[in-house]
Amino acid sequence: MSAPIRIRPISAEAFAPFGDLIATDGSPDVMINQGLCGRYHDRARFEFGAGRAGLSLFDAVPRDLPYRLELVERHPLGSQAFIPMTFQPFLVIVAPDAGGVPGRPLAFRTGAGQAINFHRGTWHGVLTPLQAPGLFAVVDRIGEGTNLEEHWFDEPHVIVA
Repeated sequence: MSAPIRIRPISAEAFAPFGDLIATDGSPDVMINQGLCGRYHDRARFEFGAGRAGLSLFDAVPRDLPYRLELVERHPLGSQAFIPMTFQPFLVIVAPDAGGVPGRPLAFRTGAGQAINFHRGTWHGVLTPLQAPGLFAVVDRIGEGTNLEEHWFDEPHVIVA
């Protein structure tokens, strides 16, 4: 079995090769609504190919650590954003592409109030809340064509805190 994968805090720089960290860091880009609302503008690069953007709600069962990572998936036709509907951090697992298959995974923990957007074609783990409720809004591609590829590892990876 390979060495355990340690979870690290997520940052925009570390996550950039895989997607966008969606957060309210720093000052708002512009104040709107008579100065009562800060707009953090254009925080994710959504890609939907020939499809359209769709908004779905996911209710995922929380996972325990250590976590056995048995599969990753990717969406070749569009990006996918996970936006928690609670103020709980969640686990984000990604892997670089290694010639059409995933390389060694990386694991990140979001901060409370942060969301992520996986870029089109990024290998990633399934939605992995660490606490209940696991309720998320998900923005992804709706349309014709196969937009899901799964890869099952010969040996599971173990994700630890």
